[in-house]
Amino acid sequence: MNLKPRAKEDPEVNLISLIDVVLMLVVFFMLSSTFIEEGRVRIRLPEASSVPVTRERSEPIVVAVTQQGRYIVNGRELINSSAETLRAALVREAGTDRSMRVTVRADARATHQSVITAMDVLGRLGFSEIAIATVKEGTAETP
Repeated sequence: MNLKPRAKEDPEVNLISLIDVVLMLVVFFMLSSTFIEEGRVRIRLPEASSVPVTRERSEPIVVAVTQQGRYIVNGRELINSSAETLRAALVREAGTDRSMRVTVRADARATHQSVITAMDVLGRLGFSEIAIATVKEGTAETP
């Protein structure tokens, strides 16, 4: 007879099966939940003729920012570099048409703040097509 006492083993909880079950639940809820509810409302759109309306594209407005932070709108230099003067010049050039394209041409040595001010004025006026002009690397003027 073996009368030696057995070494007591600590009970262990096998977590691998628990992790498998939790991961399966996560996958199930991710696949069954709806994140976009776009198909719930049925809308019947109005009909129109298939002839597209031709819209005359005008020349884009060009806002140039000089190295000193001054603004030039379509070739005309503004009397000062304030945001209100720039706003008035843009309203005069565009009128009520805010769908016009605007190109911002900033000097490479212009301050970041003057470029951001120009873009902020354009955004506040409602212009949505804003482009920033650049030149191909190596073709810029060197001082």
